[in-house]
Amino acid sequence: MDNIGIGIGIVGSGYMALTYAEALARHNRGARLVAIYGGHRAPSLAADYDVAVEATLEGLLGRVDIDAIILTTPDQYHCDQTLRAAAAGKHVLVEKPMAPSVEQCNRMIEACASAGTKLAVVKTERYRTITKCAKQLIDEDAIGAVCMVRTVSCYPITFGDMIYETRPWYGDPTGGGLFMSIATHNTDFLSWIVGARATQVYAQARTFSHLKAPAQSVMAQITYANGAIGHMWISSELPTPSLPSSEVRFQVVGTRGMLDFENYEFLDLGRGNKWERVFVPQSFDYLNDPKSPIRLEPHIGVVQEFIDSILENRSPRVSGATGRDAVEICEACLRSSSEGRAIDLPL
Repeated sequence: MDNIGIGIGIVGSGYMALTYAEALARHNRGARLVAIYGGHRAPSLAADYDVAVEATLEGLLGRVDIDAIILTTPDQYHCDQTLRAAAAGKHVLVEKPMAPSVEQCNRMIEACASAGTKLAVVKTERYRTITKCAKQLIDEDAIGAVCMVRTVSCYPITFGDMIYETRPWYGDPTGGGLFMSIATHNTDFLSWIVGARATQVYAQARTFSHLKAPAQSVMAQITYANGAIGHMWISSELPTPSLPSSEVRFQVVGTRGMLDFENYEFLDLGRGNKWERVFVPQSFDYLNDPKSPIRLEPHIGVVQEFIDSILENRSPRVSGATGRDAVEICEACLRSSSEGRAIDLPL
């Protein structure tokens, strides 16, 4: 590492690669973007940020000016790419889902532990102002002990059509698909809010539309180690106009009050026989303004925590074990649906 911070390489060149390139170039401290590899947009993205483009992953990992990499590739490639990065002595920040299976997550964790490199997983729900506000209210005992939680991430069928057209890898059976891409955010956030690991999952998974994947709609009941219970509903095949305020919705019930919030719309606190709106997030145009500082805020937080963990030589706060736990709940959902029974955790 030199006096202008650690060197970071990005694997992938799509929408999320642009996100992290912009965060590193304009917002994060203690690191610099060095090079990009992968995808047909890599040359233009590298040129936009005046960094090198590498023709191979080996070339990226072989650079002595790169200390860490960010994986923005489809989840079915994360395990192999992490193992190769660990063998090259590089720290890894991996986009969600960490991998399509617990077995692959375990291999990633073991490889980085053996190599002495950091392994962190992107969990933006922990870094949004609105979700941090909700967690602060819970930590300050504003609603009492959390006993029930619910999350809904439901999208219209038009969204599912668009996703499969622009991201065809979601149809690859070796990956976690659209379900795991969405649900690993929700499952991690519920565990964080509850403050305990999941111990049992019962779920049903179906596809009711023409979308070519076996789990486009999932309903799951989750039990936690501290006795709390949760419900998760994930779907990308609702008829239009879909449901209002259902893109990333969370409801938290405590012994003395409740929280109801949607990531991009509102945070409401219910107690004392009334509801109070305590926070309204700033809006942004997700598709047309990907570099908006409002949109980038949680991603900046994720990357900064990763950088700081390297500079301070400590474990990342959202580690490989945390990423594995989210994947485990999702895998348990699919197993439960397939086997028609509740699945005990850990798997």
